Amino acid sequence: MRESMDTVCAVVVTYNRKELLLECLEALRKQTRPVQGIYLIDNASTDGTPELLLEKSYIAELPPKELKEPWEKEFEIKNLTDGQPIKLHYVRMHENTGGAGGFHEGVKRAYEKGYDWLWLMDDDTIAHREALFTLKEKINLFGLDNKKLGFVCSKAIWTDKTPHIMNIPGIKQLVNGVPFNFYEDKGVLLVETASFVSLLVSREVIKKVGLPLKEFFIWADDVEYTLRITKNGFVGLYVAESFVTHKTKTNYSATKMYDWRFYYNVRNWLWIYKLHDRRKYVFHLLKRILLTPKLPLKVWHINIKACIGSFIKNPKLGNIGRSGTI
Repeated sequence: MRESMDTVCAVVVTYNRKELLLECLEALRKQTRPVQGIYLIDNASTDGTPELLLEKSYIAELPPKELKEPWEKEFEIKNLTDGQPIKLHYVRMHENTGGAGGFHEGVKRAYEKGYDWLWLMDDDTIAHREALFTLKEKINLFGLDNKKLGFVCSKAIWTDKTPHIMNIPGIKQLVNGVPFNFYEDKGVLLVETASFVSLLVSREVIKKVGLPLKEFFIWADDVEYTLRITKNGFVGLYVAESFVTHKTKTNYSATKMYDWRFYYNVRNWLWIYKLHDRRKYVFHLLKRILLTPKLPLKVWHINIKACIGSFIKNPKLGNIGRSGTI
């Protein structure tokens, strides 16, 4: 398909960050390579997100106050670069399904709409004006058969312009038998995994590997999804010339966070091993249990609970059938 005919839909998941969300949406509207659609998944925000979107003319109608299932409505906004229309698909979730549930829902719905490429990002991701253009340019220059191309990702930086620790892609010496720097002269590196902070993936790949796992709730769902893509023989590309700013409060990594999210970080990483390498799962499960006394006392019971949770339950893969339906 020719570049001019490709349709790109951004998938943005938001929860209680309405001001940052507006920055994210404005940055999407300023892309020099315009997007044709935006799927905005509002995870039942309680900070007045729908009202602010209405005030700023992103939506023309508020969702019902009481919802028992997701509510979707399509609106139209303008690209700030060339004035062309962008379809804004606003989905108000009936409950907070976490980032993982939001991306599951967004990818599913955008796929069903028939977009060629989905550009996944959090609501605190601010894409630089050339970010999408550079991703698409590298896809074209790379010269790789698109049937083998799994995803491309941007360089995520923090507000001080240093690399964002949480969003550093996973690199191995060999990715599907190819050295990670084999295509360095083309300005790309091969990566095995990447984050949902500026990840561009094609509908053909989604048809092959399915959807992100909503059971993860938060954290590591992007690692599992991109690992699933590369383990299916597809290529993942890191494009250092495509920039996004990830405007978290601090430049942090999930490994040292001991708040309510700790449970999901432990359980989800164990799930990744369980799904993709059962022998490693047993090793890491035992290692994680033995690690308990070295952790802060307040998370001992959470660590054990997460280990047990990874053992007794399995996430369900969201597959897409041959007909293209989910």
